[in-house]
Amino acid sequence: MNSLLIIIIGIPILEITLMIKLGQQIGALNTVLLIFLTATIGIYCAKLEGLNTIKSGLTNIYQNRVPVYEIISGASIAFAACLLIFPGFVSDTIGFLLLIPFTRKFLINLWMKNKYNNKVYKNSENIIDAEIIEEEKEKKEDEL
Repeated sequence: MNSLLIIIIGIPILEITLMIKLGQQIGALNTVLLIFLTATIGIYCAKLEGLNTIKSGLTNIYQNRVPVYEIISGASIAFAACLLIFPGFVSDTIGFLLLIPFTRKFLINLWMKNKYNNKVYKNSENIIDAEIIEEEKEKKEDEL
């Protein structure tokens, strides 16, 4: 079975089951208030982290460095904000984990490492060793 289909069906089932169980423990109104509270706090934290990422990216640009990490970090913060807006505690947990700079950096490094290993080492047989020979300089030196 397709893993995307399992995710699309499985995550909402897990979220609803968790909300029902928590609603039985603390009450339906408290569960709804907790969902709104996590969304509000999460969006505020996403705003702060996004501004910090923009500041860091601009600093890299001023220093003539490409802000690759900041671009990926900004995308993960936007994804975390979307997860925090959706009602549910599993998505909120993943969203908050993406907002914490330490875990975000760890996950981005893990993703980049896997992406780098999968693409570069699988295509290593396509690498050609070469040497550049500058003949024009040698001809000009001989003419002088």
